Amino acid sequence: MGSDNIVKKNFSVGVDIETVSRFAGLERKKDAHFLRHVFTEQEMDVCFAKKQPAPHLAGRFAAKEAVYKALTAMGIPGIALRQIEIIKEASGAPRVSVESLAQEPITVALSISHCEDLAIAFVVVVSL
Repeated sequence: MGSDNIVKKNFSVGVDIETVSRFAGLERKKDAHFLRHVFTEQEMDVCFAKKQPAPHLAGRFAAKEAVYKALTAMGIPGIALRQIEIIKEASGAPRVSVESLAQEPITVALSISHCEDLAIAFVVVVSL
């Protein structure tokens, strides 16, 4: 099936859950290849400034996966995880930025939650 057969929808959802322990022990220098493939420099700065970076890395990873799933389901394929940036607003709420989609008429709503060893993200993408 070629890209001409992709059906664009006006909304989509995405969800992802990750174990925090999967991200425990990651070090910025030692694990640079993986981290740079997934996270922006700003995201790494924020996460590794925390006493325990693993929950923050897991939450952002889950968010990126959820955004990727929602965008792909809407017929917007080909977005790399590193292109999806999770930014913390002054209010503490997470916000999604996808530079390559800056001109697209879409809105992305994101919620991230943690419980014990789990991080979950839920995304709703709406085409305006």
